[in-house]
Amino acid sequence: MGVSCLSGLRTVTLCILLMACVPAIAGDASLAPMPPMGWNSWDSYGRTITETQLKGNADWMAKNLKRVGWQYVVIDEGWYVLNPASDPKDYTFLLDGDGRFVPVPERFPSAANEAGFKPLADYVHSLGLKFGIHMIRGIPRDAVAKNLPIADSSFHAQDAADQSDACPWNAYNWGVKNSEAGQAYYDSVIKLYSSWNVDFIKVDCIADHPYKPDEIRMIHEAIKKAGRPIVLSLSPGPTALEHADEVAKHAEMWRICDDFWDHWGPWEKHDWSQSLYQQFAITAKWAPHVSPGNWPDADMLPLGHLGPHPGDGELRETRFTKDEQRTMVTLWSIFRSPLIMGGDLLSMDPWTTSLLTNPEVIAVDQRSRENHAVVTTEKAAVWLARPTSEKGYYVAVFNLGDTEQTLHYDWKELGLPAASYKARDLWEHKKLGRAPSLSVKLQPHASALYRVWGKH
Repeated sequence: MGVSCLSGLRTVTLCILLMACVPAIAGDASLAPMPPMGWNSWDSYGRTITETQLKGNADWMAKNLKRVGWQYVVIDEGWYVLNPASDPKDYTFLLDGDGRFVPVPERFPSAANEAGFKPLADYVHSLGLKFGIHMIRGIPRDAVAKNLPIADSSFHAQDAADQSDACPWNAYNWGVKNSEAGQAYYDSVIKLYSSWNVDFIKVDCIADHPYKPDEIRMIHEAIKKAGRPIVLSLSPGPTALEHADEVAKHAEMWRICDDFWDHWGPWEKHDWSQSLYQQFAITAKWAPHVSPGNWPDADMLPLGHLGPHPGDGELRETRFTKDEQRTMVTLWSIFRSPLIMGGDLLSMDPWTTSLLTNPEVIAVDQRSRENHAVVTTEKAAVWLARPTSEKGYYVAVFNLGDTEQTLHYDWKELGLPAASYKARDLWEHKKLGRAPSLSVKLQPHASALYRVWGKH
């Protein structure tokens, strides 16, 4: 059973509360009928986040962002690493007696005495928000070496482990066999997370390099068995287009690009890091696969302060210019990507806050349809969408070039009826009068976002 959200941003909180009562499970469109909005710890804290820092970010979100729809607070990778400041090859991990990673009490004191993340999840829920965690696919190598039992089964870790398979860029785990024992292990992990009242799970090393469809399916089945509404997010990208239908059966979100960081063009540090410029072609290809409950994910928003321990690169303020920051949020919104903030909320400045709290822009991401690119060239892009509860169109126009441009298009060139439309600038909250055509002067890497409607 789904829930229809009323029009108008003043109803976003009501919709969220109503959807919390819906008995949805993974694969049900009512579990994520709109692109998830939230915050993830990786861009700012890497593997080092503490309970105090997590609570501080959650408090800030509840006070400043919840009113416009932000709700998920997600701890990314490493919450079970005992010595995150050491060289990764020297990491040691905290496991329970059934071979499952558990949070380190030195960083998460409320997890002591086998409480796990339940006290922290309950705190986040008390703020009217939702709680999520990250996991690496597979079974811990330490559990396999000790052949620990698998909870609620007759199997042991070595029965479930595929020791010929490992994540090529992460040495924590062995793969999991597509077998009864493998399913039992994933059942035990998700049952544990469900007992912690987790609402969101980001699974890594599963959507690409390598793509592991059997393990995606097993995790999906484990979520169904657990019976708790849990959004399943798959990483890293780029998920291949030919896998779109398959991942849509099992997950609510999947990454469509490699790790995305704060650079317009190539990043000298990592040639694999996705640039903002590259995202235009990627999102245009994935737009036909956007639908309620299935959200191709353009990755986190590296905005504001990336620190105290960013997941990659040095401590810094985002390297994006203000024009590029607005362009990024505009593209994510007109594409309907999940909006997952990466910058430290405790260090937010007014400009960054304004990017995340503009109700007219958020409406494009949360409540639009027929989203697609109508112009994609090396120097310009134009996207169109339809509001779900208002007349007219959303129009996003981007200068992808390195010099100022005046971009001009007749409405017919964009697939709209030839007419003169009323226009409103959604970033500036300004009515612009009649527009017989689309014409805008933009600085390099800048953008504009309009709603146009009516004919004269």
